[in-house]
Amino acid sequence: MGREGSDGTGLSPSLEMAWGLRERPSKGPKPGLSLERIVDAAVALAASEGLAAVSMGRVAKELGVSTMSLYRYVGAKDELYILMLEAVTPEPPAPPGDVTGWRDLLAHWARSQRAIFHRNLWVLRIPVSGPPASPRQLAWMEGGLSALAGTGLEEGEKLGLLMLVGGFVRNEATIMSDIDAALTESGATPDQMMGGYARTLAALTDPEGFPAITRVLASGVLQHADEPDAEFDFGLDRLLDGIEVLVNSRR
Repeated sequence: MGREGSDGTGLSPSLEMAWGLRERPSKGPKPGLSLERIVDAAVALAASEGLAAVSMGRVAKELGVSTMSLYRYVGAKDELYILMLEAVTPEPPAPPGDVTGWRDLLAHWARSQRAIFHRNLWVLRIPVSGPPASPRQLAWMEGGLSALAGTGLEEGEKLGLLMLVGGFVRNEATIMSDIDAALTESGATPDQMMGGYARTLAALTDPEGFPAITRVLASGVLQHADEPDAEFDFGLDRLLDGIEVLVNSRR
C-alpha cells in the first residue's frame, strides 16, 4: 500500500488522512492545492478518459502544478487509486424495511455494489493490491458481514462468502463493461452481436465434434441477447441457493 504510517497503523499517510488519523497539509506548493482537489481531478480524468489516463504527471497537468508537488499529498499512484475509489463509493445504503432475511440482505448488498460499478466503470480497472482498508471499503465489508449474522456460519466462512459474492459482482460488471465498449466501437446492437456469434459457432462446429454446442445452437438461445439485469439476477440467485444449502446444514 505504499509508505507505512508512523503510528503503527500499517497504512500509507494518505490513507491515514482518509481515516482522520493524520493532519492534512494546510499549505501546498501552490495556493489552493489539496488532497481533495487532487483526487477530484483524478476521478474526473478517469471518468472521461479511463483509468489508464490517470498518472501523477497527467493529474498535475490538469491542476496546473508540478508533478513533484503532488507527492506532498499522495505518495504513489496506487495510493491515489484507493483514494479515488473512496471518493466515488458511497456508504452502503440501508436495505428497505421489508428486506430482513440474510438472503435478501446479501442480495441487496450485492445489487447495491453492482450499481456503483456500473456508475463508475473505471473502478473495475483498479488493481486489487490488498484487503479492504479505507473507510468506505470497510463499511461495505461490515455491511456484508452483518447480512450474514445469525446464519450460524463461522466468521472465516462469512469472509469467504463475501469474496465469492463480491467476486461475482465485480466479474459480471467487468464483462458487461467490456461488451458495452465493444458494442460502442462496432456500432452493433446486442442482438446483432449475439446473432453474429451464433453464426460463427455454426460455421466452426459440427454435431460430431461439438454435440453440446450444437444443442445450444439448435435451442436458439444465442439468437437474442438477454437483459443484463436478468442474467445478473439468475447468477446471483444460484450463488445464494448454494449458500442457503450451507446455512441450512448448520441449523
